[in-house]
Formats: sequence, C-alpha cells, structure tokens
Amino acid sequence: MDRDDSTAQLAPTLVSAQDFGPLFGGRASAPSKNANRLNKAGKWRKMGFKAGVKTFVLDTNVLLHDPAAIQKFAEHQVCIPVDVLSELDRFKNEMTDRGANAREVHRTLMAAFAADGASVTHGTQTDGGGTLRVVVYDPALASRVPSLMEFQRVFPGLDKMDHRILACTLWLRDQVRGPVTLVTKDLNMQIKALAVGIECEDYLHDKVEAREASNVDIPRIEISGHELQRFASSGRITLSAAKMRALTVNDYVLLCSGEKASMPARIGSQGDCVRLHHLPESLRIGAGRTIKPMNLGQACLMDALLDPQISLVTCYGQAGTGKTLVAVAAGLSQVFAHTYQGITISRPIVAMGETLGFLPGSLQEKMRPWLQPVYDALDLLMRPVPNQQHGPTRKKGRAAPPAAPSVGSALTPAAPYDGLIQQGIIEVEALCYIRGRSIPDRFFVLDEAQQLTPLEAKTVITRMSRGSKLVLVGDPAQIDNPYVDSRSNGLVYARQRMRGQAFAAHVSLTKGERSPLAEAGARLM
Repeated sequence: MDRDDSTAQLAPTLVSAQDFGPLFGGRASAPSKNANRLNKAGKWRKMGFKAGVKTFVLDTNVLLHDPAAIQKFAEHQVCIPVDVLSELDRFKNEMTDRGANAREVHRTLMAAFAADGASVTHGTQTDGGGTLRVVVYDPALASRVPSLMEFQRVFPGLDKMDHRILACTLWLRDQVRGPVTLVTKDLNMQIKALAVGIECEDYLHDKVEAREASNVDIPRIEISGHELQRFASSGRITLSAAKMRALTVNDYVLLCSGEKASMPARIGSQGDCVRLHHLPESLRIGAGRTIKPMNLGQACLMDALLDPQISLVTCYGQAGTGKTLVAVAAGLSQVFAHTYQGITISRPIVAMGETLGFLPGSLQEKMRPWLQPVYDALDLLMRPVPNQQHGPTRKKGRAAPPAAPSVGSALTPAAPYDGLIQQGIIEVEALCYIRGRSIPDRFFVLDEAQQLTPLEAKTVITRMSRGSKLVLVGDPAQIDNPYVDSRSNGLVYARQRMRGQAFAAHVSLTKGERSPLAEAGARLM
C-alpha cells in the first residue's frame, strides 16, 4: 500500500451522518431501519455501550502531536471527524516531523480498521477495550438539532475546518449516550468550544505535573552537626525515610546543620547520600578561560556532567544561569581527556518572532544564525586569554598598524575551534538531521530542548549508542514552538519519564551568573 493513499482508501467506506447517527443509540427522533436491525442484533452491547463510557472527539493537532493518541483513552470511545482526515491529508507530503506524524496516523488507522469485523464508521476495538470510529457530519442535519442551529448562527462559516469539527462534536453530543468531550491542543478552539457549551480538554497523556516543570531549588535536608561531620569524613550517610521522602536516585540535595554549615550531596543507588566525587575546582580547555562553578546549582550540574555512570542529564534554568556554557565546558574537557571521541552540540530550529526568510549559502552558512549561541560558547571557552601587561611599554619606533584582513581572506584569523570542527571532533549541527543516526562514544549537548515535542525527545534519546552521554538543557518558561507548552515539551517529558533511572540525573539552576542586568531581566520581566 502506498502510504500517501491511505486517506483515499478510507473514503469509500464512509457513510452519511443520517445513517451513522443511530448507530450510537442516541436520541434521534426517527430511528432508521439500520438502527432497528442493530438493536435486535444486540450490536450496541457488542460495541461497548455501557455505563461510565465517555466519548472523546480528537482534533487534528492531537493526532499530529501524538499519532498513537487513539490508543490512550482506555475503555472509552474515540471519534475522529472525517474533516480531521481531510486536514491530515494536507500535511502528509511534508518532509517534516509533522508530515511524518500525519503519515503515521494514516497507517495506524488503516491497521486498526483492517482487523476482522472492523468498520470505519461502526467502529473497531482499541487496545484498552474502547472503540474507535470515523464520524461523518452532514450540515443538512443541523435543522433537526436546536444546539446546531444556534451554533450556525454564532459561527456561520462551516467552510472553516475548526467550525466543522465543533459542529460534529455538537451533533455527536445529541446522538450518543454519556458525556462527549472535544480533545484539542488549540487554545482558540478550546475557547470557541466552551463558548457554545462543548466540554473541552487538552491532551494530557504526555503532560507532567506543574511542579515537575517549574524551576525548583535544590532540596535542603537538616541534619545534626555530628552527622554532617561524619558525612564530610566518610563521604556517605544514610538518613531516615522521612527525610528522604520524594527523593530518588541521582537527585541532588544540600545537607545543612544550622545556617552556616552545609555540604551538597547526591542520592546514591542504595538510597543514601554520597559526596560529589566528580566535582573539580575548575575546568580549562587548552589555553582558554578557566571555568569553575559559581553556585550550588552549577556545582551539582558539573558533577552530573562529569560522572561516567550518568548517561542522561536534564537541566532547567532561566536565561543567564550558565547551563549551556557549563555543559559545553564539561563535554570539551572530557573530549580532551579522551573519555569521548568527540562532542556534538545541537539545537532545534524554532524562530522567535519574525524570521528573515531563506538564507543564502551552504548548509553551514544557512545554519550559522541558528547555531551562533553555540559558537559563542565555544569561542569563549577555547580562545586564548591575552596576557595582561601592567603599565605602558616603551617602543623604540612607531610602526604602521597592519591592515585589517578582509572577511573570507586567507589572512582572516581562524577561530580556535575550526580545526576540531574540520576533524569531526566538534560537531555543531541542526537537530532536524538526526533521524536515523546512531551516535556512539560522543558527548551530545542539546540546547533549547524545551522546544522539542515528546516524540522528538524520544527520537534524540534513542539515537544514543553505547559510550555516549546526552545532555538536555533549556528553560520550560521560554517556548516558541506552538505545539508544546511548559508541561508538555520534550525536556520536561524526558525528565519525568527518566527520573529514578540509575543512568539519569536532573539539576535545576535558579541563580543567574551572566550579569546583574540579565538576572534582573529574567526575574522581573
């Protein structure tokens, strides 16, 4: 089967709304002969019409966000308006993640309706024991339903896809037993639905709790002075279950005894607190700048980045907290120490506000504006620090200053990382080309990871081969991707799903170190 023709293969089996409605056993005033025959055959019971079953209508953006969403509603009924299939058809030829998801939805629906006894409009059973149907709504039936007549007066333009999906949901509410809920990630669609009395929800399957997505300080655990002294000498201490509540392996804490005495610790695999064994006083890349942790959060992050037993590190932090710089510095230091064969630094391509359109040049030149923050970090870490000369130096003669080299000429001074990029030791690339790759023995830093969808985060994580380490950094409060929010983006999703694994650690940075101005801007604006 040609994947692009999946929608066309669904179309011949669709029936009109006039025949479809009574199949739900609803409140139609004049049941058709087909409905009477189904009643006598007891097919309603077979299709799962029982108390407590709800009906969920899925919007297009839900399926594009998660192609497997039709299997996530347990014993309830899932209805897909045929207009959603038409909208998916617009995206299926795109060579993007959205296009790939649209094609995956088509394949999933074809597989579901290919089962024995399945029907596109009568329904087929889902993995959770519910049913899946495609709904065809005929606007000519609006005169029979008062709520639809009112809806068409409020939203007369049924040529708009959103209005057709809302009208289909209203019609279903009049036909089925039990509550009907529209599931959409479009906020404007949610407001319209609430305005006309339709129950509406966001797709919550991959959303984390609000507290999981917030930047929280490292927990403080109060212990006695004797216990803190014992921890300082032995490097390990076991605390009571009450004090360790809600903590899991590789969580970072601050052990405190009073106001002045404190030491950071990490929760070990045995549930005890262990000292930060992988925390150096500073890091230096060649002749570049010396980088040292400026606060408790950066110290914990550096420990996780340098621990060979941890292969996944997630980090939340607002602008200026140093999350990207510390991650790149830790990766470069381990590459120079031959722990990894190279470092790969990437970020998703999501614009903030207006863009400049298409950019000329090679692939590297096109990607340069998107990846410039990464090059800035590399330049800061690797460029040699000039010697400081105290006082003026006396010169015997005045020589004419050398002419400034032109851009692109052979005299243009090379960046300190150019040679490593040419050798493949440092890779700076766009995330859109990672699908299908296998990445062994590399330190992989993914900046701005909050712009990822959960499916994209899964794609990146599953690319990591043996010997590689993945670092996801970002700020859940700064999202430009219209398909995710602070609780459903790939960064918080990866952290929530991987929490508690022996190879995963998470650190939140809360104190800005870029400048007092940057910290005040991130906090107050």
